[in-house]
Amino acid sequence: MANITTYNAKECIVTINGVNITGLGEDMITWEKEEAFFEPVVGAQGDVVKSEINNSLYTLTIAVQPTSPQLGHLINLQNQSEAFPVSVINKALGVRLGGSMANVSEAPEFSLGAEAEDLEFAFMVFDGYIESTSGANDMPESGTEEGGEE
Repeated sequence: MANITTYNAKECIVTINGVNITGLGEDMITWEKEEAFFEPVVGAQGDVVKSEINNSLYTLTIAVQPTSPQLGHLINLQNQSEAFPVSVINKALGVRLGGSMANVSEAPEFSLGAEAEDLEFAFMVFDGYIESTSGANDMPESGTEEGGEE
């Protein structure tokens, strides 16, 4: 028998510097690690050395509609040099991502015309993480800081 599951975009909670962001655009969010977790090198005799890359940089891009009530908050963050926390949680998918130190890395392109277009804000997250909040390999729910090591 087929397994039918449901995804609902409304179950995604985006928080930037303590403010929940609403009025998300069609693409909502993207999350991308800046580098691979490791770099393999194969020797002449086939031995492999796996060099770990300790780069915790991620890019979070959020798309908001120009009518988002938090648009002013996001615009004001462009001029803030002090890092701030960002997080995205989707309980239905069992995913949590973010970091405690982020800054706006790219301002959105504004286009004013006959139709309202989404605005994309990119954030450099300096201590990024992504983790599962459901399933057999759960991270402990209490006793650890979000995104921190035990």
